[in-house]
Amino acid sequence: MSRDLFSDSADAQLESVAPLAQRLRPHTLDEFVGQSGIVGENSALRRAIAADRVPSMIFYGPPGSGKTTLARIVASTTQAHFEELSAVQVGVGDVRRVLGEARDRLGGNGRRTILFLDEIHRFNKGQQDALLPAVESGLLTLIGATTENPYFEVNSALLSRCQLFELMPLAAPDLEAIVRRGEATLRVELEPDLRDEVVRAAGGDARSALNILDAAVASAAGGPVTEDHVRDAARKQPLLYDKGGDRHYDTTSAFIKSMRGSDADAALYYMATMITAGEDPKFIARRMIVFASEDVGNADPQALQVAVAAARAVEFVGLPECRINLAQAAVYLARAPKSNAAYVGIDAAMAEVRDHGAQPPPAHLRDASYRGAQKLGRGVGYKYPHDFPGGVVDQQHLPDTLSGRKFVPEDGV
Repeated sequence: MSRDLFSDSADAQLESVAPLAQRLRPHTLDEFVGQSGIVGENSALRRAIAADRVPSMIFYGPPGSGKTTLARIVASTTQAHFEELSAVQVGVGDVRRVLGEARDRLGGNGRRTILFLDEIHRFNKGQQDALLPAVESGLLTLIGATTENPYFEVNSALLSRCQLFELMPLAAPDLEAIVRRGEATLRVELEPDLRDEVVRAAGGDARSALNILDAAVASAAGGPVTEDHVRDAARKQPLLYDKGGDRHYDTTSAFIKSMRGSDADAALYYMATMITAGEDPKFIARRMIVFASEDVGNADPQALQVAVAAARAVEFVGLPECRINLAQAAVYLARAPKSNAAYVGIDAAMAEVRDHGAQPPPAHLRDASYRGAQKLGRGVGYKYPHDFPGGVVDQQHLPDTLSGRKFVPEDGV
């Protein structure tokens, strides 16, 4: 009995000691801020939640975008039994228990079961496979949440039976509304420029915005919140970048595409993100060497030399100084004229060989250095280019079956 009394007392105190983000977690869709494309008025998901007929689904998006909040809004509105598990803490045994209880519940009183599985990407293949029959048969409705790309981390069979909703980082106006709620709860009012600083530092993450606000107010210790308080709180926020995960590939892709688009400023921004997050500078240098030939090519042959020189500088100098060498190369590559003729040409030639095999060269190009080669017609009729004006001669070089075929674009350099 005393344990129950202690539990009741703890629950009563929880509201006052919980982090601000937890205290302000919305309980209804009307309180939910952002993601209007997913839960806006007349959206399919909003109607499904209101009708208590949510399908199996996966919420995919960065931290603080509302994945867990949406799942708990479902929990607060559904008549089904709601079970919440974290993939970090459970195994196949826990899944089997949930499935067994769901079967008993459905057979006993017809009540459905909704399982919310946070960080579903942490489940291995065997654990995900254990869920598949239950989701497929409708024994339970699965709601998964993940910060990782589900196309990489969730079994295709399970993913195909779920609706996928991608949540985006919150826009500045949405974060501002959330920060204002936090101010009201903490009974403070920030100056507009300080509120903007909190919003900017949060990087689209509602939880981060409220954590920064909470820490800044605590640092002020009852006095007015200043720019120093906000900056001190904001610099403690972790940089979201996983060298083996989705953000790694997305940032690398944006870096390459910014150089391809001749936007040196964006290229440096994404490079800065990678370096600050601890990316291996050799990886960045390798990507630029590839880019120099793939996207600049002979439009500026110097580009490859610049990229290779930057890679050598990384080996000789190392961080932090080699960031300057990498930046110099990235700016050069971004501003260089572009040509993908070499890239298009080699891929077209390889596709031809892969699809139709390697055809023999014409007889006049074959090796004629051995005895008896002439009797086989090897080298016969070959025209030595240096014997002709300008060192250029009109003769067939491709195999007979490919005579006249073009692999390099006509306007390529």
